[in-house]
Amino acid sequence: MRDFGAAIGLVFAIEGLLVAGFTESMRKRMAAAAREDPTKLRSVGLGAALLGVAIVWAARALLQ
Repeated sequence: MRDFGAAIGLVFAIEGLLVAGFTESMRKRMAAAAREDPTKLRSVGLGAALLGVAIVWAARALLQ
């Protein structure tokens, strides 16, 4: 559970840095995402989640 908490914290930190550093660009990209087809967004989200799980699995398996 500690790893999950750290992962969530990193997501918030990275997202916050992106919004703070690239405010106008992020606003435009979020508006564009809001206009996208929900099925496409769902597919991209699922793909990103699977990629994230694969990266965490590889890091834990290879760096032990």
